Amino acid sequence: MALSGNLEAQRRRDELVELANGPQGVMIEAAADLFSVSSMTIRRDLLELEAEGRVRRVRGGATAAPRARPFDARRAIRASAKRTIAEKALRLVPEQGSIALDASSTVNMLASIIGPRTGLTVYTNSFESFQLLQPLDGVTAVISGGTAEPTTGSLVGPIARRSMRSVYFDIFFSSADALDSADGTSEVSVDEAELKQAMAANAGTTVVCVDSSKLERRSVARALEREEISVLITELDPGDERLSPFRQTTDIL
Repeated sequence: MALSGNLEAQRRRDELVELANGPQGVMIEAAADLFSVSSMTIRRDLLELEAEGRVRRVRGGATAAPRARPFDARRAIRASAKRTIAEKALRLVPEQGSIALDASSTVNMLASIIGPRTGLTVYTNSFESFQLLQPLDGVTAVISGGTAEPTTGSLVGPIARRSMRSVYFDIFFSSADALDSADGTSEVSVDEAELKQAMAANAGTTVVCVDSSKLERRSVARALEREEISVLITELDPGDERLSPFRQTTDIL
């Protein structure tokens, strides 16, 4: 009986994932009627599926889980906004000292415009950013090592985390898959989130660079707490009302 019940629950959850991946997502009450179970059972199913990264819960149901995109595809999305963000962030890049750059396409845009410095060390888990920085006069580029995330290509895992924990940074420039005004940033995978946590822990200042489409959203894995974010940079005017929920704890550029 237990085995039969487990198989039935697994089939139900697999079908819930298929429904969540559809254009309308899946709603709890409708799913409860469809599978002839209680709404509490469906809620538990969706909680487990979200923990496995298979769906994203929303009010009243669930939608498809966010998926990491290849680097070239991510770089092309909202390119104009990323350029504006990078130009704002460039004001914070010092001539000397040490900074860290994550492997996001937004922060890669910053790497592409940093230019020569007089004694700057840049640590990154992005091979693309490392390639851009390595030839620059007065810049020492250091790559973290680690395991390449299969889709994004960013370097993650225990080796990458250990590398980043061994160094102190003046500033850490990070993007995010989502930024919630209450809960902070979140990422498409636990590996991505854990590495950014390690980088932020050793940074004097953490700067989060995200375009406005990521505001008031949540992804799969929690990363940086709101209190860890010193500066928020978007493509919006700093006075835009969409940024109001972030003003009490964060400087806005």
